[in-house]
Amino acid sequence: MSEMTAPGVYTNITSSGNKPIASVGSSTAAFIGQSSRGPENQATLVTSWAQYEKQFGSFGESQYLAHAVYGFFANGGSKAFICNIGAEKDGQTDNDVTAALMGEDKGPAKRTGINVFNNIEEISLVAAPGITSPEAQGILIDHCEKLGDRFALLDCEETLQSGLDEMYRPKASTNAACYFPWVRVYDPIKKENVYQPPTGFVAGLYSRVDSQRGIHKAPANETLNGVTGLKYSLTKEEQSLLNPRGINLIRDFGDMGIKVYGARTLTNDAEWKYINVRRLFLNVRESLQKGTEWAVFEPNNETLWGNVKRNIAAYLKTLWKQEALVGTTPEEAFYVICDQTNNPQESIDQGILNVSIGIAPVKPAEFVSITIQQKYEEDN
Repeated sequence: MSEMTAPGVYTNITSSGNKPIASVGSSTAAFIGQSSRGPENQATLVTSWAQYEKQFGSFGESQYLAHAVYGFFANGGSKAFICNIGAEKDGQTDNDVTAALMGEDKGPAKRTGINVFNNIEEISLVAAPGITSPEAQGILIDHCEKLGDRFALLDCEETLQSGLDEMYRPKASTNAACYFPWVRVYDPIKKENVYQPPTGFVAGLYSRVDSQRGIHKAPANETLNGVTGLKYSLTKEEQSLLNPRGINLIRDFGDMGIKVYGARTLTNDAEWKYINVRRLFLNVRESLQKGTEWAVFEPNNETLWGNVKRNIAAYLKTLWKQEALVGTTPEEAFYVICDQTNNPQESIDQGILNVSIGIAPVKPAEFVSITIQQKYEEDN
């Protein structure tokens, strides 16, 4: 309170504790692959096909990467980071590509391969177009699961070696999805149609759905732009063989277009089998983590607990109004606990603020739990 010792106007500024939480971005992609042009083992930001072409060349400089990035922007993508792991070499093996993709992490200035994406927090989608070896795809999955804020898009092999029931499936993961078959596109350099891995096109579709309908909507039953055909045309019955295994089909519906017609992750866990449910959870968790970072500078007491709870509840209520969370009332859609029950004196003494959250992304009152911890400054 200002001390009034002379005539004049006095103000007393106090904090309301109202610090709105905003959803973090969900559609920035990261592509890793091979090109004969452009910087190597760096995360290069591009926001258009023209910008990519200027840095890494056109379709003639890479077998898959250029088509994937072109398909990303053609389908609604707006922002991507590119890691070029070097030009394709005669006689290179899957092991060579896998080693280059895995790279090394020897610190901020000495990261190579997929590690160059480690410190870019805005990345939410990761793909290595056309790289289909189990070892390489395992690296992508491990990268996404370790960082916990991104989702891997994987290509199935281009050519079926045997029947659909024996088709290779990447290892189980809640943070990955797999797509089949490869798509036919026109190559202006070769002046002919070629088959390309679908993940670049699908990543653009994810971005389009996120911006137009929201991350809680499934990236499925949507048309792929720039695609003229498919390597294999599968029936509904054949889809029923692959869908339970988490392999998402791309199907040709004639005049209705070529559409992504599946939205499953690669997990056997029923709670996380749908892509939109998992990505919503990842997005909400990261948004809450970032949106409560201010609390580390505040005294850990009932006032802070009330402010944090109110801000989180306001954010989740907005999601509920957008139909991202399910329930006829907010109480059926989410809950927030931040009080003495989950912040005992022991936690306070350790400098830890605990927040327990539950959200219902599928059914009312069936909550998925999120725990947020912030370690606050000890001198507070």
